[in-house]
Amino acid sequence: MEISIHPSSIIAPGASIGPGVRVGPFCTIGPEVVIGAGAELISHVVVDGRTRIGEDAKLYPFCTVGLGPQDLKYAGEPTETELGPRSVLREHVSIHRGTATGTGITRVGADCLLMAVVHVAHDCVIGNGVVIANNVVMGGHVHIGDNAVIGGAAAIHQFVRIGRAAMVGGVSGVEADVIPFGSVMGNRAWLAGLNVIGLRRRGYDRAQIHTVRAAFRLLFRGEGVFAERVEQARQNWGNDALVAEILAFIDTPSRRGLIHAAVEDEDDAA
Repeated sequence: MEISIHPSSIIAPGASIGPGVRVGPFCTIGPEVVIGAGAELISHVVVDGRTRIGEDAKLYPFCTVGLGPQDLKYAGEPTETELGPRSVLREHVSIHRGTATGTGITRVGADCLLMAVVHVAHDCVIGNGVVIANNVVMGGHVHIGDNAVIGGAAAIHQFVRIGRAAMVGGVSGVEADVIPFGSVMGNRAWLAGLNVIGLRRRGYDRAQIHTVRAAFRLLFRGEGVFAERVEQARQNWGNDALVAEILAFIDTPSRRGLIHAAVEDEDDAA
């Protein structure tokens, strides 16, 4: 496959450009960048640092990937950035490289869609199939699980974990962890229920959703000490894969704690 590079673009010596890559006008690619086969940089895209762009990824105008982090401790260490195959970055997306005091890499998985003006800060890890709507911002070290959906203009605090297939409502301020399959909204965000639509889209049937809903109600609507409710859920449904995933998420140490339910909400009915 033939490489196509517009004459106005600047490709530094040392950059690796895969077969079939298309680089449009006024792009800048740094010397340590690797761009996978079939990727496209439409125009005015900057890719720098130790950055890998996956096969068939598509970057729209004014994206920046792999520039230095907004971290006062960063001293130019050779940290990394990775964008997975087939992921799409719309206009003005910025993804900053990792830091030496963090994991050293910022990673966006495969088949993701980051809409216009999304900011992915240093040391963030975004899973596969994640959709992030316009104007979402996140602090450093955020982890977002596979197939999560983040609504427009949400703000995610540093070190927050968002579980697999969770849903964050638009204009939400998220300052604590979101369980897998959870649905949160508000400023500050509260746990509104389960992302049942997302579960159905992932192919889970009514019985599976009913089980995880029962566990959710015990965990987040039940009375008494939360740790005791966790153990009761483990006894009742610990062998169920979805419930076990939520319990494992709860058990994992976190710097931010969990988002909990605020009010009774039956929107998660299956």
